[in-house]
Amino acid sequence: MKHTTVRTPNGTGATRQDEARTRHRTPRGTRRLRAALVALTAASGLLLTACGGGNGDGGKVSDSSYEGGGGPGGGIGGRGGDAAADASPGPDGTRGTDRQREGEQDGRRDIAPVPDHLSTFALDVDTASYGYARRTLSEGRLPDLSTVRPEEFVNSFRQDYERPDGDGFTVTVDGARTDEDDWSLVRVGLATRSAGPGEDRPPAALTFVVDVSGSMGEPGRLDLARGSLATMTDRLRDEDSVALVTFSDEAETVLPMTRLDGNRGEIHDAVDRLEPALSTNLGAGVETGYETAVEGLRRGATNRVVLISDALANTGDTDADTILERIGESRREHGITLVGVGSDYGDALMERLAGKGDGHTVYVSDAEEAREVFSEQLPRTVELTARDAKAQVAFDPGTVAEFRLVGYDNRRVADEDFRDDDVDGGEVGPGHTVTALYAVRIRPGASDGHLATATVRWLGPDSRAPHEESGDLEAGDLGDSVWTGARGLTVTATAAYFADALRTDGRRHRALPGAPRLDELAGHAAGLADRTEDEDLRDLAEAIRTADRLY
Repeated sequence: MKHTTVRTPNGTGATRQDEARTRHRTPRGTRRLRAALVALTAASGLLLTACGGGNGDGGKVSDSSYEGGGGPGGGIGGRGGDAAADASPGPDGTRGTDRQREGEQDGRRDIAPVPDHLSTFALDVDTASYGYARRTLSEGRLPDLSTVRPEEFVNSFRQDYERPDGDGFTVTVDGARTDEDDWSLVRVGLATRSAGPGEDRPPAALTFVVDVSGSMGEPGRLDLARGSLATMTDRLRDEDSVALVTFSDEAETVLPMTRLDGNRGEIHDAVDRLEPALSTNLGAGVETGYETAVEGLRRGATNRVVLISDALANTGDTDADTILERIGESRREHGITLVGVGSDYGDALMERLAGKGDGHTVYVSDAEEAREVFSEQLPRTVELTARDAKAQVAFDPGTVAEFRLVGYDNRRVADEDFRDDDVDGGEVGPGHTVTALYAVRIRPGASDGHLATATVRWLGPDSRAPHEESGDLEAGDLGDSVWTGARGLTVTATAAYFADALRTDGRRHRALPGAPRLDELAGHAAGLADRTEDEDLRDLAEAIRTADRLY
């Protein structure tokens, strides 16, 4: 495993594969200030800062896939419901859906042959899918397959990657073998600098857009939002500012941008007055929220929009693309954090708003989760450390026979767009880690060769100058088993296998290689929790046990 050097592309004619293997340090690009944007240190995403959606160029033969999975696209890392792509003929003349049915009938998993050696995706720090699955399981129900996004399960757990001193990322690449012959799991870990004390960040100007429709009147929705906003009002600094927009059938600015210093009582009064009303015109709420944010723009502050809703839109614009088109370029500068609440929750709409709208989504279902999000995470991570961040992993075709990215269905980016900085990536803030997991089949006899180079590319938060950093993995450095390796790798594998089981509806033949039974997986999670005294892992073990009982 290597943590390699920072590189900035120089525009030369070197091939992509040559660049991916470069090991020496080159100068950072010139930092270019854009006068029109210097007023906003914001960017997309809020909360755990944001993530863009890529260009929708989904899976291709390069990310060869296990067939037979559930949910959009058919399996772990599928094409996100791209019907045309799924129906395209393969090298053997059959179509993807036909190959899937054949594989299910005879109990095997077809692998798309002759994979390309590149995999490219926009960074994603969303975690809503895992939180919503836990809530659903706690109510005695299995989550809908379409709401299970494996990367959000994986990214819900703390990792111990080395962190950089300044903006940007470190890159960690490791892996271990599974219980299935020739198959390994390879983890690509990206980490930003630690989130420092709140006083180290610039002032924040936050516009909260709160759903007060009738559905938000149920317990655990608007009452949770009110308590969370009241607590955050007490935690923010005097130089920070907040605005409050509500929406039901119409949207209203109930508090313009107001500095905390000397005005906390007024802000608390506005929060206390939040009461459920009529239907849900989410489009009007988002549009009014951005208008309010622009009117209250604070130069030199981090300007953000936070949407709090159950996303059960039923009035006005209910299409994410239409909503995003209406708010235009202002979303790129203010970002949007989407906080989902409620046992009935419009996951698809929130996820699409986040993915296409330079946003980040998180799900909170109880007071403790809300306290952590609003009192701890948001105040610490309101600033930005990287814009339009993308990752590209180059697998060595001499060592790797085939590979598959786990999840990131809606974050795929065309390989040729990796260094096109006009193509959307993800926005990431301090204190974050991003993990991508690959299932990789090693060629027979290639146990000591170079396996992969992972490169992350991002733009400086203020200068918009491009930067890159890479990490490498040799096949000989793979661990003997994912269950006896480093804690972080084992946690990642456990979360991914859990998502895999939920997406494949508990079927025996699942998408990831070497998948254990659910009771065995619960035992792995419980053992990790006992060794680390990590309550998050105890919750994971309990969620897996519940799913096992429900299947």
